[in-house]
Amino acid sequence: MPNLSVTLSGLKLSNPVIPASGTFGFGYEFAELYDINVLGSIALKGTTREARFGNPLPRIAECTGGMINSVGLQNPGVRAVIDEELPKLERVFRKPAIANISGFCVEDYAYCAELLDADERIGLLEINVSCPNVHHGGMSFGTDPESAAAVTRAVKAVAKKPVYMKLTPNVTDIAAVARACEDAGADGISLINTLLGMRIDLKRRAPIIANRMGGFSGRAILPVALRMVWQVYEAVSIPIIGMGGVSSAEDVLEMMLAGATAVQVGAENLVNPLACPQIIEALPGVMQKYGIENLSDIIGGAHHG
Repeated sequence: MPNLSVTLSGLKLSNPVIPASGTFGFGYEFAELYDINVLGSIALKGTTREARFGNPLPRIAECTGGMINSVGLQNPGVRAVIDEELPKLERVFRKPAIANISGFCVEDYAYCAELLDADERIGLLEINVSCPNVHHGGMSFGTDPESAAAVTRAVKAVAKKPVYMKLTPNVTDIAAVARACEDAGADGISLINTLLGMRIDLKRRAPIIANRMGGFSGRAILPVALRMVWQVYEAVSIPIIGMGGVSSAEDVLEMMLAGATAVQVGAENLVNPLACPQIIEALPGVMQKYGIENLSDIIGGAHHG
């Protein structure tokens, strides 16, 4: 029987498939559809220091091979996540979850990280540095290596659990940002977050999204994600969680061959709520087809082929 298990900085997963943050709520909602314990882990909805309603409507636009969203980190705030959301998840999920943390200043990240790091239901911290830095003109933390490193250092100073920095693809040199995070103490890298895109309403002759632009995700971005995972694998020596356009077991293998240790599935969950268990179910057969006995053996394998 093929071995699907992988290990992220000491956290052993029964398989590498993880629903991506923002596409799976706080997890327990999907327990009505299937046993979510089949998942490797769950990346929880992005969490901020204070509750957020999110961006104005409309927030979603369809496009070929994907979608554009500008939800704006709608969430109840970190203390409500700990007091209300995690207890609901704990009743239906018996594995450590991945907390996804967002912030608008370095102090926000550290505050949320310290609280979630202390929660036994959390196994790993994923730090979203695609957020606008309010102290530096709104530029995303993740577009500047120095800013990304500053967030990394602040989180590592308060966290004992593994810290994975989730990077934006909207940069010229993704490897430089990843190296800066590694040098600042990151235990791993998650990539990619959404690309920046937009759609125009022909009748109104105006952008569909109220914020004009939003995050482009879905199957169409897989080649970009693979390229960036490849580049980061070449640049750092810490583990990578790959994501972006993944919709099949074959895509999981591609991501792992490019350098990912685990793989997150995002927009596909919104198209097909059973996407993750179906991918996990298909993995053994696809592994046998390509002569793979242990998934962990193929991590970065395309770099040595």
